[in-house]
Amino acid sequence: MSNPAGAKPRILTGDTPTGRLHLGHWVGSLENRVALQDQYECFFIIANAHAFTTRAEKPDEIRQSVLEIATDYLAAGIDPEKSTIFIQSEIPAIAELTFFFSMLVPYNRLMRNPTLKDEIRDKALGDGYSFGFLLYPVGQIADILAFRPKLVPVGEDQLAHLELTREVARRFDQLYCGVNPQTPDGEYVAAGGLFPIIEAKLGRVKRLVGTGGPGPSGQLLKMSKSLNNAIYLSDDPDTINKKVMNMYTDPNRKKATDPGTVENNPLWIFHETFNTDRQWVEEAEEKYRLGQIGDVPCKRRLVEVLVALIEPIRKRRLELEKDPGHVLKVLQTGTTRARAVAHETLQLAKKCLKQDYL
Repeated sequence: MSNPAGAKPRILTGDTPTGRLHLGHWVGSLENRVALQDQYECFFIIANAHAFTTRAEKPDEIRQSVLEIATDYLAAGIDPEKSTIFIQSEIPAIAELTFFFSMLVPYNRLMRNPTLKDEIRDKALGDGYSFGFLLYPVGQIADILAFRPKLVPVGEDQLAHLELTREVARRFDQLYCGVNPQTPDGEYVAAGGLFPIIEAKLGRVKRLVGTGGPGPSGQLLKMSKSLNNAIYLSDDPDTINKKVMNMYTDPNRKKATDPGTVENNPLWIFHETFNTDRQWVEEAEEKYRLGQIGDVPCKRRLVEVLVALIEPIRKRRLELEKDPGHVLKVLQTGTTRARAVAHETLQLAKKCLKQDYL
């Protein structure tokens, strides 16, 4: 349960269930998770309670999304023999820690969280959002600190949440464990703190754009299910082909012989992200700038690249879909394991809080 000296360092990360995972999830965090399984003790949370902050009226949809994400995890290469996949709402300690941590976060600090502001704007919540919506960043702190990880692999949009987590961990350790505020972040546990000051690990692409064009501000929009601009890890080759062939490129380029712009062009962002043939990419980009190559052959090449990446994942997913009981069993086993770790953290936290009565 605890992470003794000499054991693998621990990772905690996960997703709020909003449907199937797409290429933005892959480069933002998921490929990191797959790659780090042998080096770290990995806990991957499916944060279904957080989904209720904006979709409380859709419990059936949230349940289905939990199963979809778990299936995507396994298809993408998360090994339940190496990693723990678990469901947030089945870990009672997280809810209790959320309450205690909420006392350590001033309201004005919460409202300065840029991710929270972005969600209020992007989802057009106005001032009609629930109290639970405001509470979810604190719940996210509890999601993380309940497992006392060293590292949290995330996309760039989660960095503000992680900084808030770091602040709460410092505050708890200083206030209830007697850690000197001058202690370097990496030494808090050695100095008697309960919670490590976590480190973020960003994916190789901070923010993958979608297949569509720019938003009202003129900036390319990130890949998102809600914006209908995503390529999913479960898409078949025909679907990938249709999405890529309809991809937004350079709007000023009317024919193949016109000089084209590579910068801020989704076609070339995708090639630079996923095409491992660097020589082809560099040569094709130069031809594109000079009007010596059209969009169509470049899109066809991108289709080949993406199908090669996604098709093995899709095929594994199809096999998993034949046995939904296996996916549920993985979740049950992982959640039991995670519950024990989080409960241990809660008991230690209560001891620090002088609230260990039983």
